[in-house]
Amino acid sequence: MDIRQIKNEADYDWALREVETYFDNEPDEGSQAAERFNVLCTLIEAYEAAHWPIEAPEPIAAIRHVMARDHYRQADLAKLLGSRSRASEIINRKRPLTLEQARLLHEHWKIPAEVLLRPVLTE
Repeated sequence: MDIRQIKNEADYDWALREVETYFDNEPDEGSQAAERFNVLCTLIEAYEAAHWPIEAPEPIAAIRHVMARDHYRQADLAKLLGSRSRASEIINRKRPLTLEQARLLHEHWKIPAEVLLRPVLTE
């Protein structure tokens, strides 16, 4: 099996070209080609995570994103949190999320808890 560690950009480009061939001609599950594809993908993911990590969004940005994506309004946030003024204060970065509010947002809107528990940036 022709696979090597991805140490630099040239190796990374090589690995991308190698997996690209499998997109047009998907290997049979359990085959040696499928195993090679999976190993290459794992190597690519590890290289990308080490060289171009994607940081989680800050809490208010995540809430705003979910609101836009799922067509929630501030009134929906207020209903979830139990107070219009509290929702306004949170969305406008006047008040931090409490642990209970983070739990509600995680349970009902499926925002990852680790995102909600990050520090809120001030504008």
